[in-house]
Amino acid sequence: MGLGSCMITFFGAFLSGFLFFLPISYSDKAPDYTFVKEATSAPAVVYYDYIIIGGGTAGCPLAATLSHGATILVLERGGSPYGNPNITNIANFGPTLLDTSPTSPAQQFTSEDGVHNIRARVLGGGSAVNAGFYTRASTRYVKEVGWNHNLVNQSYEWVEKVVAFKPEILQWENALRDGLLEVGVLPNNEFTYDHLYGTKVGGSIFDAEGHRHTAADLLQYADPRKITVYLHATVQKILFRYIPGRASPQAYGVIYKDAYEVRHQAYLKRNSNKNEIILSAGAIGSPQLLMLSGVGPAYHLRAHGIKVVVDHPMVGQGMADNPMNVLLIPSPIPVEVSLVQVVGITKFNSYIEGASGLSLSISLAHRLSNNFKRFLSQTEHPPFRVLPEAIARAAEMVHGIANRTIRAGVILEKIMGPLSTGHLALRNTNPDDNPFVTFNYFKEPEDLRKCIEGMRTIIDVVNSKAYSKFRYKNMPVEALIDLMLTLPVNRRRKHANATFSLEQFCIDTVMTIWHYHGGCQVGRVVDKGYRVLGIDSLRVIDGSTFYHTPGANPQATVMMLGRQVYLENISYIHNLLENLILIAD
Repeated sequence: MGLGSCMITFFGAFLSGFLFFLPISYSDKAPDYTFVKEATSAPAVVYYDYIIIGGGTAGCPLAATLSHGATILVLERGGSPYGNPNITNIANFGPTLLDTSPTSPAQQFTSEDGVHNIRARVLGGGSAVNAGFYTRASTRYVKEVGWNHNLVNQSYEWVEKVVAFKPEILQWENALRDGLLEVGVLPNNEFTYDHLYGTKVGGSIFDAEGHRHTAADLLQYADPRKITVYLHATVQKILFRYIPGRASPQAYGVIYKDAYEVRHQAYLKRNSNKNEIILSAGAIGSPQLLMLSGVGPAYHLRAHGIKVVVDHPMVGQGMADNPMNVLLIPSPIPVEVSLVQVVGITKFNSYIEGASGLSLSISLAHRLSNNFKRFLSQTEHPPFRVLPEAIARAAEMVHGIANRTIRAGVILEKIMGPLSTGHLALRNTNPDDNPFVTFNYFKEPEDLRKCIEGMRTIIDVVNSKAYSKFRYKNMPVEALIDLMLTLPVNRRRKHANATFSLEQFCIDTVMTIWHYHGGCQVGRVVDKGYRVLGIDSLRVIDGSTFYHTPGANPQATVMMLGRQVYLENISYIHNLLENLILIAD
């Protein structure tokens, strides 16, 4: 991995989630999941009522829910989050994202837009590698999607009993919160999981001792007699057949490989009224696997030599990623090391968040240190002049970086939506390889407008009285903007006018906050019950079905969805049976 890629990936980790300093040793003891096994131990052929492809943020709660009344097989292409301190311990958040090994829980990819990104490859999915912010979708979002409000709230509460916690807010996050309130991001909503306009403290999936609680923890709800989870089980394709009297093909099994590349088959049980394969492989994996199985745009599948089962032109369409832009603000005084805990939910549809401090490897620290030194040397020349006193203090910050701590904060904005969308296309027929993904950041002018307003709000917060003690008075905001333009945050071209044009700054320094979605959207690829249109016994339940990201962070809603979908189906069937009984009476 080259220096540029290391720096880009590091900045993704650095700017999207900072770390609490917790000087204690954490337990990473795995729960007693006797049903979680390596796929190398699996028989050549198995039969289950439900086969769930992907043990991620949606797949785990889904499997736990369905296990009460059916036999469940979960096929997860990654390993266990338990026993890996880079996942379970908050202080090791950064190294997880920098792991480029073939078994890394965070598989890296770069979109065709030149923005580096990751996709989860671990039991628990994105909840095992993210920055941990927990917040619900808005009531408006729930209504627009058409979910049952009561079942949604019940499902959120079911999730929150296991994985959500109230964080401790220290001085830097307090200053950010007060700064947001001072510049008009009102009202102060204190601590809440709810999505409300104004400034609030959200939840975290890290507990008070620094343990990460992932969607995999929700498997404790499962009936251990009815569920099997195979790790390092990479599904190659979904199998389809035609049944006399039915117009649509039916999904009836899958082929998967274990860690030794040995092929296995898993089939749905015959003569069962359940019998479904559920794709929960995420916004990259789900549309990719549909295509590899012959469900997608016919011309594209044929170009890769894939037999077309159903010509589904909308598979892989509507891919979207919420763009993130930031300012890094060196601090003249020490700051706590904190994750994103405070969010300003603005009425111009941008989220303002922040974090402070850092813990990272010495080698990466030196790389960032050298880059920052180059910036300091450039500040002696126009267009910005930083006074020697400020340079000396900033040099102390650089020295701190090289010793694994950083005296700085970061404030970021992420736009709601977004409106701009792109597409996903196969690179080849290997399910282990990343497909081509294009998000078309800021293709829609409205998205760019939101970013500009968000950056203006960040600048106002940096200049606020509440935040004043955490910034150098002699280092103007223009110098902070210039700093961002010197850092390799992505692979996009940097334009000279980005120094003074917030519009160009947004375009040139865009990054991801890993909230991408789409590719199997409701009404285009699946119906409102998440059944794939034109195919029997196949559903998609994950973030690939979303048109917009739900709230400031989607993970709470994705976990909720894994439970709510089948609760709603059960409720529907129960009401139907009651009505039939009334009719019979």
